[in-house]
Amino acid sequence: QVQLVESGGGLVQAGGSLRLSCAPAGRTVSNLIMGWFRQAPGKEREFVAVISASGVTTTYADSVNSRFTISKDVAKNTVNLQMNSLKPEDTAVYYCAADRDRNTPARALSVPRTYDYWGQGTQVTVSS
Repeated sequence: QVQLVESGGGLVQAGGSLRLSCAPAGRTVSNLIMGWFRQAPGKEREFVAVISASGVTTTYADSVNSRFTISKDVAKNTVNLQMNSLKPEDTAVYYCAADRDRNTPARALSVPRTYDYWGQGTQVTVSS
């Protein structure tokens, strides 16, 4: 079992920035595929970004590409999501997700059921 502990959510004005962090207790980020998903009220959970176990490969949803950056900090054993140029439509609960590195097909990495481990979620609110 992997417990994911998230931090960094909050309230920000449109155009501002926030940085989310997620730490996998008892596991090393280098051994995990890690992703971020979000869920707005009344909507399904949607893919935001994913980073490979090695940290070399990243993939983003079209809606956040060029504004968000996912990265791993091996020294701190965290995965981070830097969110810039935030928009009101980015408002949601953001969830960290992790899965073992088991050669998962790329097309499956944007699907929530691929991931075995989930954080508790952190609220991000962007005001207009």
